[in-house]
Amino acid sequence: MAVTWSIATIEKAPTQGNLSDVCKVIHWRADDKETVDGVDYTGGSYGSVSLEDPDASSFTAYASITESDAISWAKAAMGTDQVTQVETSIASQITEAKNPSITTGVPWS
Repeated sequence: MAVTWSIATIEKAPTQGNLSDVCKVIHWRADDKETVDGVDYTGGSYGSVSLEDPDASSFTAYASITESDAISWAKAAMGTDQVTQVETSIASQITEAKNPSITTGVPWS
């Protein structure tokens, strides 16, 4: 199992100081899947994170941003502890799906 991070969308400001199309908020997804005996068990999370104001000397133009850049920025803004919490939660979702602590049904047929 390895959590896959992706970017759903980026909110940007048209201008900020001398910069154009400045990324302000990144909306991310994190998903994982485990297949056991042909059955897929999945877990996922969705969230958003606000970015600090960019440094003009290292600014990346919006058109040049890659998904990898955005994922790195989102994770950095979240911090290691929150990234770990998200990934641990997804692993717990998969474990619960494989071995539910609560089931439903009726005792009669």
